[in-house]
Amino acid sequence: MTVSSPVDDVRAQYEALPYPPRDPREEAVRLITGTPSHILEVNHYLFAGRLNFNRPFRALVAGGGTGDACIMLAQQLADRRCPGEVVYLDLSTASREICEARASIRGLRNITFHTGSLLDLPAMNIGQFDYIDCTGVLHHLPDPSAGLAALVSVLQPDGGIGVMLYGQYGRSGVYPLQEMLRSIAPPSMALEDRIAMAKRLIRFLPTTNLFRRNPYLNDHVTGGDAGLYDLLLHSCDQAYTVPELATLASDAGLRIVAFLEPVRYEPATYMSDPVIARQASSLPLVERAAFAERLAGNLRTHIFYASRAGFDTVARPEDTSAIPVLRDMDAAKLAGGLQPGAPLVANLDGFPWRAQLPALAPRIISQFDGRRTVAEIYTSLGAQGGLPQWEDFYAQFEDLYVKLNGVNHLLLRFRT
Repeated sequence: MTVSSPVDDVRAQYEALPYPPRDPREEAVRLITGTPSHILEVNHYLFAGRLNFNRPFRALVAGGGTGDACIMLAQQLADRRCPGEVVYLDLSTASREICEARASIRGLRNITFHTGSLLDLPAMNIGQFDYIDCTGVLHHLPDPSAGLAALVSVLQPDGGIGVMLYGQYGRSGVYPLQEMLRSIAPPSMALEDRIAMAKRLIRFLPTTNLFRRNPYLNDHVTGGDAGLYDLLLHSCDQAYTVPELATLASDAGLRIVAFLEPVRYEPATYMSDPVIARQASSLPLVERAAFAERLAGNLRTHIFYASRAGFDTVARPEDTSAIPVLRDMDAAKLAGGLQPGAPLVANLDGFPWRAQLPALAPRIISQFDGRRTVAEIYTSLGAQGGLPQWEDFYAQFEDLYVKLNGVNHLLLRFRT
């Protein structure tokens, strides 16, 4: 009898059920963007906003699936006429075919496709990369540390990586359900029968069940059968806390430079007591994020950027030559939609977050065109009259930056 390996089991799953489900024909009407690997984020968090898109840029999408990150990054590089290359790697030929079809409809010629395991990267001889995306993959390996080490082996010394891994607390209820399904719907059962059994189990769960009581788990609803299988029937699945992520990264020679969205990883987001909020917010990045994770209890996934570089790789607003850039938003519409005195509101998976924006916010945002620096925005506003002193303007800009960056709307770049 042939015994399948964990890698074989994962490959078989995604051959039968490519995930997430995508229809290549939809590329004609929209580009799916997300986190990590949006080029504005990569530039901001890993290259201090100073990427020169006139120079070659190599990116690896390790575990590319049906292509969301690969297509997004390739299109954004093409839009900037960057002489870059995106290398796609995945175990599943069915998933690769979907990504290839999406790229073909877009006319993208800057993608190189490979079928295989990221564990084989050290021996694949495909060169080094400035940036690596690994979204939703490492937590499906029997040894995630080996997987991350393989990725780092092909990462440039000054390069960075964007990672998504499952969050332990926000997936409350998933793992007991997985255990139950291993008993009543074992891998020896036909795939369609396992899915049917999972649906029956979900339908008849008691009101006290942790999975039923967790309103933030919806992959089995939004992702169809592929999403359900990925959530509850996957052959290899583990989740992480923030401290465990930090250890995983550190052991691979990486330093976490940012969690996304930043506001989710700030204790003050969830803590109304000012003394506790102030004390927790003074902690270093990873300790602060761990505190916030425990407070929130609803982080189903962790997205972070990490770098090999020994210096700060995150763009900072203190440099007035920074150029504010909105992520997938229209400045005029955003500025016009801000009502005087009305807070900025976001739903953080059930937690209502509100932030009061400074008085100058609409006027400042209206100047965001992806070309003006902070200093030039001040000068432009001065030409309109009624502008405060520089110190007051900058204090309001910095406040606006912290709040909009916190929900991943505002990033920075510099002229190169």
